[in-house]
Amino acid sequence: MNTRHGTFSGKIKPNLSMLQIINMSTGFLGIQMAFGLQNGNASRILANLGADVHELSWFWLVAPITGLIVQPIIGHMGDNTWSPLGRRKPYFLIGAVLCAIGLVLLPNAASANQMFAANALLLAVIFLAMMDASINVAMEPFRALVGDMLPKHQGTVGFSVQTILIGIGAVLGSYLPDWLTKLGISNEAPKGFVADNVIYSFYIGAVLLILSILYTIITTREYSPKEFAEFAGDKKIEEPSRFSDIFKDFARIPAQMKKLGIVQFFSWFALFTMWVFTTSALATHHLGLSPEDTHSKEFNNAGDLTGKLFGMYNLWAIPFAFLLTPIAKWIGKKQTHALALACGGIGLISMYFIKDVNNLWISMVGLGFAWASILAMPYAMLIEVIPQKKMGVYMGIFNFFIVVPQIINGLFGGPVVSGIFGKQAMDYVVVGGVCMLIGALVTMIFVKSENETPKEIEGEIKQVHF
Repeated sequence: MNTRHGTFSGKIKPNLSMLQIINMSTGFLGIQMAFGLQNGNASRILANLGADVHELSWFWLVAPITGLIVQPIIGHMGDNTWSPLGRRKPYFLIGAVLCAIGLVLLPNAASANQMFAANALLLAVIFLAMMDASINVAMEPFRALVGDMLPKHQGTVGFSVQTILIGIGAVLGSYLPDWLTKLGISNEAPKGFVADNVIYSFYIGAVLLILSILYTIITTREYSPKEFAEFAGDKKIEEPSRFSDIFKDFARIPAQMKKLGIVQFFSWFALFTMWVFTTSALATHHLGLSPEDTHSKEFNNAGDLTGKLFGMYNLWAIPFAFLLTPIAKWIGKKQTHALALACGGIGLISMYFIKDVNNLWISMVGLGFAWASILAMPYAMLIEVIPQKKMGVYMGIFNFFIVVPQIINGLFGGPVVSGIFGKQAMDYVVVGGVCMLIGALVTMIFVKSENETPKEIEGEIKQVHF
């Protein structure tokens, strides 16, 4: 790696090779595998344990609420602490271990309730909260690590590599229950219990999560506080900021970050709608089941189909992630993101009109493009406007624009589906598609692109060494 010096007082970070970028993001594969297992199966598990469709979004509130609390705190702590293991890596490890425990416990809530003499559904929510908090502990530092380690002109490449690995992990997590069913493991759940194919999938996810995190920890060396000070042009290492500074940082967020936050709001409102209600939507709209049917083999087939569809959009996200940088070079970052969100909105809406479940893969193509961009482009635009020494806390604060729409959706989504749409969840999935189209429109109108030039983006491709 060659260190180049710029015209300002700080030293420019050295370019990283593609292998180094992959190494530092491999742990995200395991995190997203856990996330994929949760997204594809949490509603199904909760329904198996007795949750009604109008309650599902309330239980899913656990994820955004824990993210709202945990991510800014972890970002602040990572910005201001250093250990022999590094700056961000301790949080990877702690989060991964706790998440693996949650993966083992969540599908076994029905068995655990006999041990603790508690309600199985309540235990499942507690285990889901544990899993979500742990995922957030591990996930936020990975976003900050890209900003820590890469020069800004490699930002799009770094987040695109993360997206590719996220896609691979999500595909594995989404497809695992169906693969195990084909191997002869039962996908039928007795009333009040979870199917064996889901339980064993969560076990496999726990093991792969730990292994992938350990790989990143072993293969990646973080910059020391002294090196960070040199990159920032500081003559001395600054004293750690106080916890209360999080609120001051929130008040000083850049204008571009606020505009990207509006886009994130509509994007993640749509994604939350899809994750929570797809199983019920497929069961009622495509398979013709009653909304009250949450235990039959046909309902669990809808659950397996949800996992496969989620795996498909993650699979499509992988090739689109490779295309993000050249498309951004051609038409610009914000235009690329707007196009991707428009494709995702059309994909969600098309699920209503495609009656044959074998053709729903068409809807997943557009969602794959949107998902690839959502995981990369907002962050590539964000790191251009936030200070290096505040990378972690601002990544955590940016998460507010992800979790707030999920909390709002979680509070009102279930009652809307039940009270307005007569428990026909597919109608609400269409609402999610409309929100994603609004996000595309907001991107084009409000997000500025003065910081991106073809030369900068071209540098992202030329300066990544294999």
